[in-house]
Amino acid sequence: MNDSVTLSRPAATRTENFDVLIVGAGISGVGGAYHLTHQRPGTKFVVLEAQETFGGTWWTHKYPGIRSDSDLHTFGYRFKPWRGVPIATADEIRAYMGEVIAENDLARHIRYGHTISSAKWSSRDNLWTIEATRADTSETCRFTANFLWMCQGYYRHSEGYTPHWDGMETYKGRIVHPQNWPEDLDYSDKKVLVIGSGATAATVVPAMAGKCEHVTMLQRSPTYFRSGRNAIELAEQLRELHIEEAWIHEIVRKKILHDQALFAKRTFEEPEQVRQELLGAVRALLPPDYDVDTHFTPNYRPWRQRLAFVPDGDLFAGIRSGAASVVTGEIERFTEKGVLLKSGEELAADLIVTATGFNLCVLGDIAFEVDGRPVKFSDTVTYRGTMFTGMPNMVWVFGYFRASWTLRADLVADFVCRLLKHMTEKGVRKVEVALRPEDKDMKLLPWIDEENFNPGYMLRGMDLLPKRGDKPEWAHTQDYWNEKDWFPAIDLDDAAFVYGK
Repeated sequence: MNDSVTLSRPAATRTENFDVLIVGAGISGVGGAYHLTHQRPGTKFVVLEAQETFGGTWWTHKYPGIRSDSDLHTFGYRFKPWRGVPIATADEIRAYMGEVIAENDLARHIRYGHTISSAKWSSRDNLWTIEATRADTSETCRFTANFLWMCQGYYRHSEGYTPHWDGMETYKGRIVHPQNWPEDLDYSDKKVLVIGSGATAATVVPAMAGKCEHVTMLQRSPTYFRSGRNAIELAEQLRELHIEEAWIHEIVRKKILHDQALFAKRTFEEPEQVRQELLGAVRALLPPDYDVDTHFTPNYRPWRQRLAFVPDGDLFAGIRSGAASVVTGEIERFTEKGVLLKSGEELAADLIVTATGFNLCVLGDIAFEVDGRPVKFSDTVTYRGTMFTGMPNMVWVFGYFRASWTLRADLVADFVCRLLKHMTEKGVRKVEVALRPEDKDMKLLPWIDEENFNPGYMLRGMDLLPKRGDKPEWAHTQDYWNEKDWFPAIDLDDAAFVYGK
């Protein structure tokens, strides 16, 4: 007698189809969902988010004092007034985003716990096929979409950037990166050493000062800081006059953006005067004999790297009180007790926080293919920092360095909605950008101009990013004050846009 065995086939992966697929439910993705709903009603779309909830950075980062380093009047959406203090906590920002989701019925469009592994474009079908893994079931999900809107940000959420120093394995204390802050970390009686001097360090140090034995900020070189009240006087005055919040929001945004434009212009036209003003403001917040030249005087012009804003001078208050201190020097190696500097000084610490930046992540570390060919984004050229040659029906949101990220997210959203409308009117299902005949001899350059802006995370990952041209339309200019006029005026029938049925 022969025994027969019937092998059951695994169930086929179901494919869901959408007009638009948005990657990420952070500040850009939620904004994009809002704009699609209001500017393109009837669009069938989905938002895929790898995390368990919305918020992006404001959900994944748990370090002490986590707050914005841009004012919320401009970091907030243009369509929803911000009513709180300008520099807000992560919880306040997520509450604001939650209101946007609830007020606009966006939750039904968002799928949480979906990590995308691949995105493949087919010119035969004019569709993207996206595969993702569900966190709760580990099953593979498949989606198709005509248009892909990348709103996932530009750094890897799973791990921050920590350089390797000799002797790290010999250190007896604990090393923590702010991006992976343990929820159970007790530092109440610890000597803490924070390595770094950017916006994260400027947040962590005052948040820990007075709550641990002592906190020291160790920096290789100084950063420019600006300080002021965590309030906007104009907003306060308008509220006293009982002006409608929508008006206050618009007026205050315009005032802040006007002032930022003037400041940015001055950093190029009169950098030394701006430098002295910034340093003078810092001196006023520190003891008279404090060594500002060593610890707070950078060797680059203002705005070549992002300025860190210190609300209510809390970093400097920690230094004045003796709860915090700053050391400037280079690390020779780690020791059992802490860190040995090249100067010979040893800094003892029970806890070392590496506020040393993050790892650049180009388009979500997703494996992209176009008609079966793997995509190498460094071989593409960017159109206004948002589309790429050879990449059909796809847009990436990459914000500003010198202005709030959300300003560009709103501009790009308007552009996407207008482009989708234009494609419908033309009766086409495909669009990509291509160099025009007049661009054939255009010089190709790195994504950013190192002389203009040179943060470490960008320089470390420059080889992964698309190229730019030496014409404004083939670059991410980082210039909101011109782009706010340029983007609405983009000629969608320019030869740079190639359409297909």
